[in-house]
Amino acid sequence: MNPINVVDLGSSDEEEYGNGGRTRKRNNSKSSVEQQQHQPLHSVFVTEVSGGSGPLPLMDSSNHQNQTFESRSFWRAGDYDVGSTKSAPPQGLLEYVRVHPKFLHSNATSHKWAFGAIAELLDNAVDEISNGATFVKVDKIYNMKDNSPALLFQDNGGGMDPDCMRQCMSLGYSSKKANTTIGRYGNGFKTSTMRLGADVIVFSRAARGSCVTQSIGLLSYTFLRRTGQDDVIVPMVDFEISGNQTRPIIYSSEDDWSSNLKLILEWSPFASKDELMQQFDAIGVHGTKVIIYNLWLDDDGVRELDFDNDEEDIHLRNEVKSGLLSKEYKSHNKLLESHVSYRLRFSLRAYASILYLRKFTNFHIILRGKPVQQYIIAENLNFSEVVMYRPKLGMTSKEVAVETTIGFVKGAPVLGVTGFNVYHKNRLIRPFWKVVIENNTSGKSAVGVLEANFIEPAHDKQDFERSALFIRLEAWLKHLILKYWRQNCHLAGYWSRISEIRNMQKESRDDQPITRCGVGLPKEFPTEQQDVDFSANLEEEIHLDQPVIGLAASNMQQRFGNGPPLVALAANSQKKLGTVQPIIGLAAANMQQGFGNEPPIGSSSTLIDQICEENIQLFMRCDAHREKEIGLKNTIEGLEKELEEAKRKCSQLSSHLESQKKQMFMKHQKGKA
Repeated sequence: MNPINVVDLGSSDEEEYGNGGRTRKRNNSKSSVEQQQHQPLHSVFVTEVSGGSGPLPLMDSSNHQNQTFESRSFWRAGDYDVGSTKSAPPQGLLEYVRVHPKFLHSNATSHKWAFGAIAELLDNAVDEISNGATFVKVDKIYNMKDNSPALLFQDNGGGMDPDCMRQCMSLGYSSKKANTTIGRYGNGFKTSTMRLGADVIVFSRAARGSCVTQSIGLLSYTFLRRTGQDDVIVPMVDFEISGNQTRPIIYSSEDDWSSNLKLILEWSPFASKDELMQQFDAIGVHGTKVIIYNLWLDDDGVRELDFDNDEEDIHLRNEVKSGLLSKEYKSHNKLLESHVSYRLRFSLRAYASILYLRKFTNFHIILRGKPVQQYIIAENLNFSEVVMYRPKLGMTSKEVAVETTIGFVKGAPVLGVTGFNVYHKNRLIRPFWKVVIENNTSGKSAVGVLEANFIEPAHDKQDFERSALFIRLEAWLKHLILKYWRQNCHLAGYWSRISEIRNMQKESRDDQPITRCGVGLPKEFPTEQQDVDFSANLEEEIHLDQPVIGLAASNMQQRFGNGPPLVALAANSQKKLGTVQPIIGLAAANMQQGFGNEPPIGSSSTLIDQICEENIQLFMRCDAHREKEIGLKNTIEGLEKELEEAKRKCSQLSSHLESQKKQMFMKHQKGKA
């Protein structure tokens, strides 16, 4: 195989048009070393085929189509030996770091979850809203060569000109500097596409003033593996549109441009230049189309992404069949199975519906031809409150204000979903994060939402860096959910641990047994540890399409009218309740009916909650002591430096004084002489 040279694709001092295309020439007056020092990013990671040593020989399609990877499974695709590196560069050229194709795979393993990779590509389209994007399409298409499924992402944003296309294909380069953009690391496109499939081809049309360009780039792990490359080679071709004419932009020679085009045709789903150019028809005036093909398989040899289970959705096959869901949600009632917290683990439509915190005004995610309806979590909570969190940033006195919305999920207490949904710059990072012990009743059915822009997410945007700020946030959220639940759990149908409210619940229960539509509830009353299982068992007996209105709620309304501070009885005089809402779902089941005797709250459960709360307080105190310790250490270091400086000055003064004494003694001796 002939070598593939690195080509400098930067702008030059001289441009001319010729040979039917736009040719860019370089100023050759600089030395080779100087050229290497000023080499643009195009030649560091994105390497194009050069004709300097002859074009890259293309494998016959009949040969490479029959070759396969050692494994088509993503998690095994990187298991191959790396050959020796090329020899040192010729004399006079500077060394530079190269990127082996295996790094594309190892870099993509940062995405443990395929939906996390898809979210990265959605982020790129959302960032284009500022450039006029109104939609992003996600759909299944077919590889024209072998009819295998491929994944399409298409938006009508500003598109990428040739320079932006090369930045997109390069590692670590990002032109997104605004605080509002989600992308920032310059790595998401590579990791996400390589996580979903072995190959990706990108089409982009951009208009920069009067200049309209079209660019095509191919990042193919299949090509790099099967041709034994030890550098990442990315074939790219560019076109300039002038009037009704489309002319190729040629950077060095027509042979180089043709070699890039041949590689794209050989290793992409498209067999001719006409088929490539037809892909721009659907883009319109400007926009980008990304096609990921040779999608990865699971360990059983089946594609990770399931397009067949739902024609309007994309499912994660492993999550559906793994059994992890049924292990966590033992009841498997219909209410739970339809909730977004359950479905987001395997349904892309559900995950995309909560992926962004705020509603789009003029932008849609169109999944397989149908727009995704955004699910705003804060708008789907009962008895919600907004609490301000004011963390201090680092050792400085700077403080930020973070709104945290917390409430009970609709369907409580049957629906025991709990946790905080933490966003960063409008993007979901941690969904339904359980900050309390899962087996603890406290916190059941309580859900929160906040946007934590003051802490940094990990590169895969599926978690946060575990910094001191994050640890303090976790402790505060634990404290918040336990406090909120203890003060308001009776509103969601749980027994209150505040004596005044609990006495009201007991009196309301004794007034009249609670029934619904003639269906009596069981006489046995569960303890708080049994609330969830009890609710699940009732699901088949009682239809959930109509609310159960507890007499406890109506009696509490009669006692306190419309709007007195109910929780004043419970030492919560800060909160005012308007018209007390009826308790919906199976709240009556936990407010309890007049059948049987009411069991006391288990002392062990109360003790566990007390211990948990004490642990939280101790944790926060420990964190505060750590901060003080750090501050004291810094103070000690500063004092030690000052002491060393004082010693040094003292030594200098002592030396100077000694010198002065010697001089005075010498003068005295001379005077005597």
